[in-house]
Amino acid sequence: MNSKSSRILLKRLRGLLSVVLFCVCLQNCTVAQTPWLGYGANAQHTARSRYAAQHLTRIKWHTPVDIAPQVQFGDLLIHYGSPMVTSHNTIIIPVKTGQYDGFKIEARKTTDGSLLWTQSTSYSVPQHNWTPSFSPTITLKNRLYYPESAGRVSYRDNLDAAAPLHSGTITFYGDAEYAANPAAYDTNVKINTPITCDALGNIYYGFFVTGSTPIGLTSGIVRIDPNGVKTWVTVTGASGDSSMTKVVHNCAPALSVSGGTLYITVSNGSGYGYGTGYLLALNSITLKTKNAVRLKDPKSGWDADLYDDGTASPTVGTDGDVYIGVLENPFPENNDRGWLLHFDITLFVQKTPGGVGWDDTCAILPATMVPSYHGTSKYLIMTKYNNYASVGTGDGINRIAILDSKGMSIDPITGVNILPEVISVTGPTPDINYRNNGFPNAVREWCINSAAIDPITKSVIANCEDGVLYRWSTLTNTISESIRLTPGLGEAYTPTLIAPDGTVFAINDATLFAVGQ
Repeated sequence: MNSKSSRILLKRLRGLLSVVLFCVCLQNCTVAQTPWLGYGANAQHTARSRYAAQHLTRIKWHTPVDIAPQVQFGDLLIHYGSPMVTSHNTIIIPVKTGQYDGFKIEARKTTDGSLLWTQSTSYSVPQHNWTPSFSPTITLKNRLYYPESAGRVSYRDNLDAAAPLHSGTITFYGDAEYAANPAAYDTNVKINTPITCDALGNIYYGFFVTGSTPIGLTSGIVRIDPNGVKTWVTVTGASGDSSMTKVVHNCAPALSVSGGTLYITVSNGSGYGYGTGYLLALNSITLKTKNAVRLKDPKSGWDADLYDDGTASPTVGTDGDVYIGVLENPFPENNDRGWLLHFDITLFVQKTPGGVGWDDTCAILPATMVPSYHGTSKYLIMTKYNNYASVGTGDGINRIAILDSKGMSIDPITGVNILPEVISVTGPTPDINYRNNGFPNAVREWCINSAAIDPITKSVIANCEDGVLYRWSTLTNTISESIRLTPGLGEAYTPTLIAPDGTVFAINDATLFAVGQ
């Protein structure tokens, strides 16, 4: 090759290298700017972090998420909304302000907890047993959407500054209709799910109607695009079943990997307890129904219970499979553990379920996080695996577990074929109350409804009712770090999350703790 040809080839190689480096940089920048958008981190609810969690060595700061917590018989039966974190390390915190109702939103710096701004809201919770969550969301373009009264949402931009650039309120059934009789809508129409946003900035949520309105609203599902264009359907229309009354409380809508399908559960419940119903697959643009599958108990074949006191929401695996937690029926055939029902992307094919689903939204982790796993699945499922003492045959040996998304094993409790455990870890703190009452190995429950997955350090960040925050190493299947947050108490299940700077956040005893190095 002559010198001229060599120079031309070298120039081309340099150009190609520049393109490759640019693509790598672009990919890394995109990843680095992915914030924690809301419940389960993203629209698939995988709870997977893009950042390495800092070591759990100290509490950096803490702040209340409930100004007037109501502890009942030693338990805090309130589902607190998941905090959100922007790409510039501003944490957005839903805060309960009254004994039984009333909410605001605070924005604080993740580094020291200093307050940037506060946003009031007119939101009021729907009828309930356990207090449902007040759960806003943020978008990739740094917009906050939060619930207001009467099924409306407001939004705020420029979240990392002390003042918003723009804000407004959107009424999905029309501003004029609301203005004509605000009292009727405020009283009878309530958002009853977390708000979910997709990668394009469209938001989705469920609303619950409990009385008459001038235009005859009934419960349904809403989509609002970034320009304020509104689409909504009723739960009866979407399910094709006139007995359906509502979207299940706290069920955060989920999106397929492509974003083309929306998943959500609806039931015939009242808000005060159990209902039965469907998992819906809807066109994410038109909300036209693609499929509605009746949710069944895998052992009895009866309708599974969809409990309004839970927070089970659909999770979407990297292959498009959909997972949704339900409560068993008859109760307590599975020791109050429920089931993690499992479907393909269309919901037409039901697959092997998981053995625990009550009040839980499973998380997704790459199989490479668990070197002891030698199966064929590309991803695994992280879930709580409590076995509640004194319920059925429950022994109080409460665990968190990682399941094989493609395998099958026989459940020792029910005899049903379920997804097999890959690894699990038992809670480290004895439950003295149960140990003194005939359960010698009982330990405190894992109080999680969504744990944070950290693929970088190959660990899971999970909260516990013993008041301790834990790092579970999937490399060694051991609890590698822990830090005490509170003395501990029984509480409705809580999420954990990881900020871009690696700060870990966990809610325990009505308080948000920022933990790190």
